[in-house]
Amino acid sequence: MLRILVLALGCILAFVEFVDVSDHAHVRVVGGNSACSGKVEIYLGLQWGTVCDQSWDLNDAHVVCRELGCGPAINSLSGGMYGSTYGAIWLKGEPCSGQEHNLAQCSKFRMWSSASDEVCSEHNIAGVQCSVALKRPTLSLLSAYSAYSTGEAVRFSCTAPSNHYAIFDFHLFKSGAGTPLVTQGTGAPRTRAELTLFDVDASYQGRYTCLYTVQTGVAFNSPESNSIDIIVLDLHTPQIWYNTSVGAPPGGVTRGGTLNITCSTSSWYPGGFFQLRLIRSNGTVRHSVSAPSSSRTFFFPNAQAPLEGYYRCAYHIQMGGRTFISRESQPLPISVRDPEPLLSPMAVSWLVSGVTLIVAIFMILITAWVRYKKKKKKPVELERDSRTCKCFFKAYSFCHLNLKFCLTCSSELV
Repeated sequence: MLRILVLALGCILAFVEFVDVSDHAHVRVVGGNSACSGKVEIYLGLQWGTVCDQSWDLNDAHVVCRELGCGPAINSLSGGMYGSTYGAIWLKGEPCSGQEHNLAQCSKFRMWSSASDEVCSEHNIAGVQCSVALKRPTLSLLSAYSAYSTGEAVRFSCTAPSNHYAIFDFHLFKSGAGTPLVTQGTGAPRTRAELTLFDVDASYQGRYTCLYTVQTGVAFNSPESNSIDIIVLDLHTPQIWYNTSVGAPPGGVTRGGTLNITCSTSSWYPGGFFQLRLIRSNGTVRHSVSAPSSSRTFFFPNAQAPLEGYYRCAYHIQMGGRTFISRESQPLPISVRDPEPLLSPMAVSWLVSGVTLIVAIFMILITAWVRYKKKKKKPVELERDSRTCKCFFKAYSFCHLNLKFCLTCSSELV
């Protein structure tokens, strides 16, 4: 009864469709003298099994060696030379071209059984002999810094260790990208290439690695190199403005008042600082202050004549071994002026004129009042004066003939 069940199971497995192993299969070699040679086994259906392929060749072996992380295949051998076969046997369908990264990309597998039509002798068991793994190259920058401004070029050097393979291509990859940004063909066997990124912008900032390709009938890539991070800065021109004490004239500040000048940038980086440059007729004065945020204010609490001039603002940042300076802002003219008087010159002129007019009118009124008072003297007083004069000048015969003279004399003698 048990034999019947085993036979039935074998018949069922013989007609099972090929299994897609792209998400499940793993590969290893056993029985060899290194981790890169031996009988090929794949892990499928929760078990390891040998691979049976009547057309097993060097292209298939290249794929296995690549998947193992070894160097290019030296031979595609019969697995029988690595010992007896036991356990599950997986039949490989389509051949590989040699460019695939794993067996799952070029073939499907199904379980083999003795009841199937395919012959799977020890001669058809897959085996490989791979060269040692290619050594990883070294990536370096040809500049002494790792930070760049937009529009600049970034030059890398990718150096491969010496080996007996002819290196035909070097490739530069950005982290997260599936295709190289730069590929440099050597044209002749060599171990180093210069890889350049031209006219970089902010999208080029990131982590980079390189690898090299050898040709052994098929292209074989080395492991990735060490990684290098680059920074790409795009410094924008800062904005500049000012505010001052209440009542200050436009475009200026009152002498002794407060002057505040603010610099702001839309491209802020930690660790930067603003530099305010004052351009005067007798020289230039610079003020610097750290920028913990995208804007910073310069305070001048007691404005005097030395603060007059044109102000321009720039943003500085040290990063990646070098200093970056933005373009300067538009010039901001500032003048220092004396406080405005309480009365303008015109008002003072009108005030003086008004006071003069009032004084003149007052003098005229006083003069008129005095004259009026003289005319209003009483007749008795006049008569008394006349008698006094006549009595005093009685000895003079002409006194009665010259009353005016008499009155005058009387006035002088009294």
